[in-house]
Amino acid sequence: MPDHALLGAGLGAIVGAILALTGAGGGILAVPLLVFGLGLSMAQAAPVGLLAVGLAAALGAALGLREGIVRYRAAGFIALIGVVFAPAGLWLAHRVPNAPLAFAFAALLLYAMQRMYFKARRELSGDALQAPRELLPCVVNPVQGRLRWTLPCARALALTGVVSGVLSGLLGVGGGFVIVPALTRYSDLDMKSVVATSLAVIALVSAGSVAAASAGGVMHWGIGAPFAAGAVAGLAAGRLFAHRLAGPRLQQLFAVVGVIAALLLIWRGVLDLH
Repeated sequence: MPDHALLGAGLGAIVGAILALTGAGGGILAVPLLVFGLGLSMAQAAPVGLLAVGLAAALGAALGLREGIVRYRAAGFIALIGVVFAPAGLWLAHRVPNAPLAFAFAALLLYAMQRMYFKARRELSGDALQAPRELLPCVVNPVQGRLRWTLPCARALALTGVVSGVLSGLLGVGGGFVIVPALTRYSDLDMKSVVATSLAVIALVSAGSVAAASAGGVMHWGIGAPFAAGAVAGLAAGRLFAHRLAGPRLQQLFAVVGVIAALLLIWRGVLDLH
């Protein structure tokens, strides 16, 4: 196996382990690892990162389906909207210079990491924030055990799909840092169901984006395949230790690492401008 494939598999294993230990938003580090570890441009790294994150998310979603905690109708609706809009992000990614893409990804990474950090801090302090149930657009019918599909609920889920789809195509992110807060804000689902449903959406939208990248001839399978295989292996290994290591403190540490990665991307973007 060529050296770049071995390195790609190793980097993928890191991404998979991070996903297992920190949750759905951990895959956002896939693109920075590909950029700095393998020297890819932002546009080249995006679909490769999505392949790995999508496969890892599919594994997590399958486990959630087995446990019966995936809201598959909501996941399918969000993913359908996301798949429709993902090619627009992919089209834009190959027409925007590398530096602006790096700056945009860095801004997104900083946003996601600050959310993760302060969420972990709230967990440590025992403070849980949620809107009153009657004000949420998507609530579960206690009799049927299903979400009530109202116009405000459909609108909120559709907007979530648009944002996650465009960002997946443009920046190669699965969108867990968008979907999880959206479901938490707009629904009364418990966190396990929110995360499992988010993983299902990520898997479906990532599959659509990877298919679009392959059809467009911009998917680097020589790097993507070993990277994705490493991510799945890292996820499986990480789950063995997640009960011992995972928690708010580790999420805060990961958030600090993410901020450092964002600053490095900004530095890389500045260099590309000169």
